[in-house]
Amino acid sequence: MSIFLMSRQVIERACPLAHHLETLGAPLVDLAIRLAMATVFFRSGMQKISNWDSTVFLFQTEYQVPVLPPELAATLAAATELTTPVLLVLGLATRLAALPMLGMTCVIQFSLGAVNPSYNLFEHYFWMIVLLSLIVRGAGPLSLDHLIGKHLGLCRKG
Repeated sequence: MSIFLMSRQVIERACPLAHHLETLGAPLVDLAIRLAMATVFFRSGMQKISNWDSTVFLFQTEYQVPVLPPELAATLAAATELTTPVLLVLGLATRLAALPMLGMTCVIQFSLGAVNPSYNLFEHYFWMIVLLSLIVRGAGPLSLDHLIGKHLGLCRKG
């Protein structure tokens, strides 16, 4: 038996397994991605509101966001970090919810990171990639986005 024939047999047996793994596993991976990003941002939002005076002080001194006054920047950051994760968990307006999260991550990495190297972190690039995947691919089948789209007959693949 040739190596080519043996390889073909292995591939023929692996294809159905790979298909089942993708069918069952991909929705769980999509959900895990949403939950992971929601956790990161929600914890940050909770930390901001737990001591508002400190948060505003940090936005005045350390997190100096270009253009925005510190109080407004702190309010927008906390509001974004407390609302968009809820949308991600539900899988509701996922692409829209991921956009401000991506924007915040870019500001942290490229604006604050340019001034203070301690904000220039590899994990921000990872978050950007994960958030971009949510924007490009959406929430996946285990989401309200999927249920609503299916109910309305929208966004059918074909």
